[in-house]
Amino acid sequence: MSAVANAGASPARKNAAGSSTAGSNSNANHRAGVDPSALMRIKSLKLRAKTVVEGFFSGLHRSPTHGSSIEFSEYRAYVPGDDLRNLDWKLYARSDRYFIKKFEDETNRRCYLVVDQSRSMGYGSIDYSKMEYARTVAATLAYFLTMQHDAVGVLTFDAELGDFLPAKLGAKQFHQILVELSRPAVGKGTDIEAPLRQVTSLVPRRGLVILMSDLLAPPGMLKTQLAALRARGHEVVLLRMIDPGELDLGIDKPAMVTDVETGQQIYVDPSAAKANYTERFERHRREIESICESTGVGFYELITDKPLDLALSSLINARNRLGKSGQRSISEGVRR
Repeated sequence: MSAVANAGASPARKNAAGSSTAGSNSNANHRAGVDPSALMRIKSLKLRAKTVVEGFFSGLHRSPTHGSSIEFSEYRAYVPGDDLRNLDWKLYARSDRYFIKKFEDETNRRCYLVVDQSRSMGYGSIDYSKMEYARTVAATLAYFLTMQHDAVGVLTFDAELGDFLPAKLGAKQFHQILVELSRPAVGKGTDIEAPLRQVTSLVPRRGLVILMSDLLAPPGMLKTQLAALRARGHEVVLLRMIDPGELDLGIDKPAMVTDVETGQQIYVDPSAAKANYTERFERHRREIESICESTGVGFYELITDKPLDLALSSLINARNRLGKSGQRSISEGVRR
């Protein structure tokens, strides 16, 4: 059980940008990014997504063999018969060699966004909730993948499964994803096993699965399904949403608090509760990290008052790994 204060206390905030895995884009992680408070004031999910992606890539350029691009992922040498419209003349001027922009629809990756919309995701100690932040992350990743000519699907869940959109290409699919993400959340408890089990059974081809959740469920529920996804060759990334108010109990005097998952009211004496809360929070985090490391799953913690750049860089890294057949990602612990 994880409880958060509703007594109006102002919680202390740790300077935590999040956890990460091997291969993180260090330049991206240190960029200022778009202020999430300003971002959330934009009503349109599509416009939020576009703002984050275009801001992230502003000033970044792809070299012939390294980096990232919103339009194409790599170059290859020109061969007779290639469409001359795809020749990179600027690169030719620098290298005196002909290169073709190799677009992603030539290799077509498939990505599934699995988004938690349970009751606990509705909590927010700031102007918006974890759920709103997660929806914005999902829309941002979907926009980026659509621009990369990747097929994107989505599954929402709480205690029950929401609608499942199989991965498809194109702007129409992106619109359907935005519609799905914008539906009012049911706000029940969390069954984190069911959506992962469904993705495992319904997605036969190797792809990328990104789970967005606050993970307020027993960590043991994750291990079997994560291992099953990895056994099928899927690249898997967990993005854990943490409200800044959850980093510290934030109670200085006795108060009634609400369990964000069950809605139960609980009396808390801060003299004993703070240490217990911190210990349980850290133990829960360590258990998740251990599971991700043992299964080869990428694990990132996103504090909801921080820019979304870490979420986007985690996707790019996982997507690049997916393009390298058989390569598995390995967690390297927490960077704070």
